[in-house]
Amino acid sequence: MSGTLRHRVALLGCGLIGESWAALMTAHGHDAVLWDPAEGALAGIAERVAALRGQVVMAAEARLPEPGRLLIAGTAEEAAAQASWVQENAPENAALKIELYRRVERAAPPETPIASSTSSLTWSELAPGLERPARLLTAHPFNPPHLMPLVEVYSPDDAVRAAAVEFYAGMGREVVLLRRDMVGHIANRLSSALWREAVHLVAEDVADVAAIDAALVHGPGLRWSVIGAHLAYHLGGGAGGIEAYLRHLGPSQERRWASLGTPALTAELCERLVRGVEAEAAGRPIPELAAQRDRALIRMLAVRREERREERGDER
Repeated sequence: MSGTLRHRVALLGCGLIGESWAALMTAHGHDAVLWDPAEGALAGIAERVAALRGQVVMAAEARLPEPGRLLIAGTAEEAAAQASWVQENAPENAALKIELYRRVERAAPPETPIASSTSSLTWSELAPGLERPARLLTAHPFNPPHLMPLVEVYSPDDAVRAAAVEFYAGMGREVVLLRRDMVGHIANRLSSALWREAVHLVAEDVADVAAIDAALVHGPGLRWSVIGAHLAYHLGGGAGGIEAYLRHLGPSQERRWASLGTPALTAELCERLVRGVEAEAAGRPIPELAAQRDRALIRMLAVRREERREERGDER
């Protein structure tokens, strides 16, 4: 294990995100204690997690330790009782999450952080129900967490932030710290902004769904996989960099910004989106599409590993 501490992690909620976390954490030697309130949700989960863990091994940069144990708890309190880390993956409902924290806070050891995988709720919305709000952090992964490196962390507590960086970075995650609480964190806000414009282009009949996705995948999406938006425009400024870009091409950006759309998801537009996505999927079921995505992600991660080796001057 790249980290020095073997954790016993309580995973509260074991849908797609919880299963993915379980694969990542057990692959890195942590024990994962699973709990889900839905009847039958944990049936067959050991096999599903094992399959995802195989992908973690394929994507790993270094040799991984002996896998951690996968354990099942009958209650949230039982899952948290001996946990050194709690990762909550409940539905995006603040009241539901706060009630869950109330249950596990007294059951978990007092020093154990409680991390929420929330994709849109903020720390400020979730913390008031805790007796010790400082132990809560938001730790938003990008789906699927066992392959996507990003974890966005917010906590107002220095010690909790440091513990989060150590924990997630120890599993090869790229930890991004938010300076302040924000709805949707960073990545989901960027994704939402882009999708809003993609939906607007459909609504305005500029192109069909497949063409818009193709323009993204073969254009900015490919570039963004190796360089972020700000640095991309820095390079776009040529020898003068971002300063030259802003001076010469800033007005063209403002012109595009002014024309960006704010579509409403009407019934008619939703139907067009559904038909467009179904046409793009061409009959392929969601598990097949997800498997294709994951295979591509694993190959891309391998390329990124090779790039990092070259940057460090490592010998093969």
